Amino acid sequence: MAQAAESARTVILTVDDDPGVSRAVARDLRRRYGESYRIVRAESGESALEALRELKLRGDLVAVILADYRMPQMNGIEFLERAMDIHPGARRILLTAYADTSAAIDAINVVDLDHYLLKPWDPPEEKLYPVLDDLLEAWRCSDFRPVPATKVVGHRWSARSSDVREFLARNQVPYRWYSSDEPEGQRLLAAAGQDGQRLPLVITPEGIPLVEPDVPELASHVGLATTPTADFYDLVVIGGGPAGLGAAVYGASEGLRTVLVERSATGGQAGQSSRIENYLGFPDGVSGAQLTDRARRQAAKFGAEVLTAREVTALEASGAARIVRFSDGSAIAAHSVILATGVSYRQLRAPGCAELTSCGVFYGSALTEAPSCQGQDVYIVGGANSAGQAAMYLSKGAKSVTLLVRGADLSASMSHYLIQQINEAPNISVRPRTVVEAAHGDGHLEQLTLRDTETGDTELIDAQWLFVFIGAAPLTDWLDGTVLRDSNGFILAGPDLTPDGRPPADWELDRPPYHLETNVPGVFVAGDARAESAKRVASAVGEGAMAVMLVHRYLEQS
Repeated sequence: MAQAAESARTVILTVDDDPGVSRAVARDLRRRYGESYRIVRAESGESALEALRELKLRGDLVAVILADYRMPQMNGIEFLERAMDIHPGARRILLTAYADTSAAIDAINVVDLDHYLLKPWDPPEEKLYPVLDDLLEAWRCSDFRPVPATKVVGHRWSARSSDVREFLARNQVPYRWYSSDEPEGQRLLAAAGQDGQRLPLVITPEGIPLVEPDVPELASHVGLATTPTADFYDLVVIGGGPAGLGAAVYGASEGLRTVLVERSATGGQAGQSSRIENYLGFPDGVSGAQLTDRARRQAAKFGAEVLTAREVTALEASGAARIVRFSDGSAIAAHSVILATGVSYRQLRAPGCAELTSCGVFYGSALTEAPSCQGQDVYIVGGANSAGQAAMYLSKGAKSVTLLVRGADLSASMSHYLIQQINEAPNISVRPRTVVEAAHGDGHLEQLTLRDTETGDTELIDAQWLFVFIGAAPLTDWLDGTVLRDSNGFILAGPDLTPDGRPPADWELDRPPYHLETNVPGVFVAGDARAESAKRVASAVGEGAMAVMLVHRYLEQS
């Protein structure tokens, strides 16, 4: 057992809606582990999640979580799945009755369950403590450490404050938010010698104040790697979405010295999804943040470097080397490159939207804003899966969610399972043949002008929240003149480079390009940035893995 000094702030958490059972579990835990661990007891999934969030913000460690399966509102599996996003390193135990053992077995795959215990667990010396001892030992041998919280002081309708919160959340950096007009926020501003005119103020865990920090400065101060450890690699992966993460995992696991470069946050558009329900192996769905965090940790486990807040501005071929240049003028080189740059949400061109971006108008899910939508009316522009997933997520707390769809219905662009869920949700409505004509507001969104595309009639409505999902554009302009693209900017590769059976004009090798290879030998593309790609998470991950296989083939023949 760990010494008390080593784990004085380390927590074992138990949650059971039956007060008697909850007290009994806590009693047995304190009897054995109370001198070395803090035992935290909760009687509902929501209160347990709140406790876990508070522990996370304080930098406290959670070693083991025990959850009862049969709880109202949120069962044990649902609770553990959400708890994983907060404390992914904690070991997980499900308490279950004999009749529910099949659910416990299913949970092994859904939430990476470490163990399940049948109730009652008497005597604990035989049925409880041996299991806990093993899990605590495994936890102590894992890579755990306290992560003191970053503090962010900003204004609710400050675009830059919203951007900083989104950056930290998507990069799994714990932070605590303080409004600049509340007493604690004002105290922090005063301590940093600021008057609140320049926001946000970010205070690092070490107490360093950053005023209106840009992304590279923020990343370097919150523990994200921004500088490569070498000048030359076997493989550089550009872009940290599902395709890039898949390529990094397979590249590093197969012995290639691999570095992944991401300009903002790993996960891409998929990382912002509130729930992905059609990804293989997750029958109950998985959040984009959870999937991204697992993939990033998996890539790191195999030795891949992950650089954040680094923008790539150029790609050059120099003999057998492929040179990747950054916006700060520095560069790295490699034998091969995989372009997994993904796409970005198209901007809504209606008057007023640009000025109100991040001040009521958001692109993508902007999940950090979801708590502020509680009990309010929310509008979503778009009719594809990402819009539907956001509608389902936001409907859990919003008073109403309205999907504004240009087409006649959702069937042309949304998966059938999502359409069914939306039809069954009592507070979600769909307005077909409707577009946003203009956005209005002084400092933040206050109203929208909507237009019926069939009749031309317009309507002015009150609105404070607009989330936009209107298609995506590839992030490939920086490749102009180097890599061939189609008229929409998507990268051409493999068969698309040889429609007439002949390789591109500047192709110098005596073989045609491999399936995912661009017109530059040794440079491959995977995921949404590729022309005619499937635009699905599973296919992007698969293409990332396939691109690594083709990299091996290229290196063997070079």
